[in-house]
This record gives sequence, C-alpha cells and structure tokens, in this order.
Amino acid sequence: MPHVFEYALLRAVPRQERGEFMNVGVIVYCAPLGFLCAKTYVDGDRLRALDPALDLETLESSLRHLTDSCDGTPAAGPVSRTTIGQRFRWLTAPRSTIVQTSPAHTGWTDDPSAEVTRLFEALVLPPR
Repeated sequence: MPHVFEYALLRAVPRQERGEFMNVGVIVYCAPLGFLCAKTYVDGDRLRALDPALDLETLESSLRHLTDSCDGTPAAGPVSRTTIGQRFRWLTAPRSTIVQTSPAHTGWTDDPSAEVTRLFEALVLPPR
C-alpha cells in the first residue's frame, strides 16, 4: 500500500542577490513509515561557474550539519532531540543562507528509500 511522502530539494545559493542556485541535495520524509533521509552532492566546478569565489568548505560544512540534523546525530545540537517530523519542518523552513530548500512537494511511495535515490538522480546529479 503506498504512503504519502514529502520531499524538498537542498539548493546552494552562492550569491543571494543574483537569485541563482544549484540543487545539491534532497530530503525525503515519510511520516507513516517513520522515514527521514537527506542525500547531498556538491559539484564544485559547476557551482564555481555561478560564483568563482564560492567557499566550498563552508557549503560542505553546512550540508553536513543539515544531514546530521536529519539523521538526529547528537552533534547537530538541539534539533537532533526532536521528532523526525519536527526535524523535517526545521530543515525545510525558509532561510537566507548559502543553503536553502525548495518548497516541500508530495507524492505516493511504497519505498521512501528508493524515492531518495530516484529524486537524487533526477534532480541533483548533473545530467548525463
């Protein structure tokens, strides 16, 4: 039986004033199955086309913190002690930083882990 799931894209926004971004990850949340997962990929060469001065270390550190928060890793701080639903809402809240999220989208799935892979390959990895 399929379950409702939600997902949002993680976007690198090197220069907010230009409004340009690149998808660098996906977060998938399926409440009925207690599933929350984030997967990221940074293509430094493509991002530097948007901003040659981009600090990739800061971007990758921010993404690590977000994936740790998603996983509930204690090093992520207080958010790690919340429910997965609260973490998903915190992760997808609007922010004005180098990493932003898309609006949340919904779908149906029998396998949220497969959705992570499908969405990651379709929307995050560079076109083949």
